[in-house]
Amino acid sequence: MRVLLVEDDAMIGDSVRQALRQEGFTVDWVRDGEAGLAAATSSQDGEACYDLVLLDLGLPRRSGLDVLHALRTRGVPTPVLILTARDAVADRVAGLNAGADDYLVKPFDLQELAARMHALARRAAGRAEPLVTYGEIVLNPSTREVTQRGEPVRLSAREFALLSALMSRPGKVWSVPQLQERLYGWDDEVGSNTVEVYIHALRKKLGAALIRNIRGVGYVVPRLDGEGEPG
Repeated sequence: MRVLLVEDDAMIGDSVRQALRQEGFTVDWVRDGEAGLAAATSSQDGEACYDLVLLDLGLPRRSGLDVLHALRTRGVPTPVLILTARDAVADRVAGLNAGADDYLVKPFDLQELAARMHALARRAAGRAEPLVTYGEIVLNPSTREVTQRGEPVRLSAREFALLSALMSRPGKVWSVPQLQERLYGWDDEVGSNTVEVYIHALRKKLGAALIRNIRGVGYVVPRLDGEGEPG
């Protein structure tokens, strides 16, 4: 999951970014409202760059509520989780009424933050259950565990992130740049063939038929047919 963190406090921002990266999230961090709005409205190939926005309210240049109003006015559907020290009921109500999907008061537990983020991702994907199932493959986003026919499959953090993106939308063809967006933040160095390397590793571990190459376009996990087999 690629996340945009909009937080002006350097200590909090760095702590949250590092903790979320250790949990397998790809995190970009900006420190003011204008930069947050620009990043949150960015897109690639018509797809939003971020799966979730973590938004502080007391931001320089443009307040978090203004950013939130602007996102919803422009029709940006990306889930927004407010992170703020403002704990008054009126502040929570204002944030939720402005279009936030959840609200967490500082100081907060990082495990609770990660759990809320996974819950928002499930809701955005239209899933109630915590697991993502594709045929005989089961993926647990919270624990980053994968099983196939009930047996655990060991994946690296980026292999898991790539598989999670592909399995989240069977039938969608992902271009290499779109997959790179899911794997790498602004500060990460991207190799020229890294996506292909991870695709090769996933096919070796989970079967060559899982991920198909649409030549000149990208990669896809095909939709399952009525028998639970790739169509």
